[in-house]
Amino acid sequence: MPLDDRCHYKGRPRVARHRASASPLRKALMSMRLQQALQTLLDSAPLLRDASSSGNVRVLASLLGPAFRGFVQRRGKGVVSTDISVGYEASFNWSYGRDDPDMARLYHLAKTSQWDAATDLDWSRSVDWLDPAMPLLPDGWMPPSKLPAWGRLSERERATQRHGLLSWMLSQFLHGEQGALFAASQITECVPSLDAKLYGSTQVADEGRHVEVFHAYLTQKLEKLYEINDNLYVVIDAIMSDGRWDMKFLGMQIMIEGLALGAFGSIRQVTSEPLLKDVLRSVITDEARHVHYGVLALSRFYREGIDERARREREDWAFDLSVLLRNRFLAHEFYDEFYAHRMTRCAWDELMLQSDLMGFFRRTMFRRIVPNLKRIGLLSARMRPRYASLGLLEYEHGRAASELTAKELLDDA
Repeated sequence: MPLDDRCHYKGRPRVARHRASASPLRKALMSMRLQQALQTLLDSAPLLRDASSSGNVRVLASLLGPAFRGFVQRRGKGVVSTDISVGYEASFNWSYGRDDPDMARLYHLAKTSQWDAATDLDWSRSVDWLDPAMPLLPDGWMPPSKLPAWGRLSERERATQRHGLLSWMLSQFLHGEQGALFAASQITECVPSLDAKLYGSTQVADEGRHVEVFHAYLTQKLEKLYEINDNLYVVIDAIMSDGRWDMKFLGMQIMIEGLALGAFGSIRQVTSEPLLKDVLRSVITDEARHVHYGVLALSRFYREGIDERARREREDWAFDLSVLLRNRFLAHEFYDEFYAHRMTRCAWDELMLQSDLMGFFRRTMFRRIVPNLKRIGLLSARMRPRYASLGLLEYEHGRAASELTAKELLDDA
């Protein structure tokens, strides 16, 4: 029924005609939104190119929906919550068989390694991010420090930008930990093995604690919280909406948790802030178990439980995700606040990609991820040239998560 008839039928004045004067404004707003969506899609073209680098149509198809929701609809921006549809089957194990001693040992270690974010860390310590004797990040880690304008900033302005960049990174850790919390819950439901389910229950508690501790540090100490980066949203959406339990393991336990281990270790190594060092030390001890969990669960499944076509899809998916993680987390939210009026986004991206921060970050991240991919059987002869083309094959001889203790990871960070 036309709007005018609907208004007339309900006995209301025929006001729709009088709204015609607002129609050009509405059209202008719609046109502006469309232009913004198109520009966002154009800005995201490099990510879609990276996502299709393997040439696997099934992999690209699995990322198109999350990319549309993240880049065009921007479902992670300007809202207090987002709903993501998930489709998977929960697997009940009525035999309660305990036939995986390695997983059982990891479960026991997790039970005895719990900590309380509220009481095991000294939150009475103040965080003075303006103190030049205790910088949150070194200037060498600040990509803008390569710009001539950096030398003209006051010490307070530099400290404000160090505070902003660290807040951006920790905000993305917080959002990633919420994704890990949900993914761990899903994995616990759908993984077949009871030993894996029991361990998964401890990871759910771990991830909840990580959300708690990062949120507390950001809101109570740094007093600054950024929205989720669109690229991170796409990765989380892709993992959450895939119904296959092993893909959730691969995406979260191997790729995202591997990224987290590298990032946490990197920041812990360079920051001068004592409370943050303690937060990251505690979180790293948990993350080490999480990646170990993924290696244990997937090594057997990929060795015995999938055919060659499925293996190739997972190899390609892991490679494309590696490219996304390597190239696309470029702190655009920080850029929008501090540098959008000074340089183009393209120039900013180039600055970020060539920065010491990103170089250090990539090295530590892939030093964790690549050995784990090799251990679970996804670094085949077919894939080796692709990783070599990115300069990532040099990390293949490192030790996998199942061979490293939390102490070794802390000492190596």
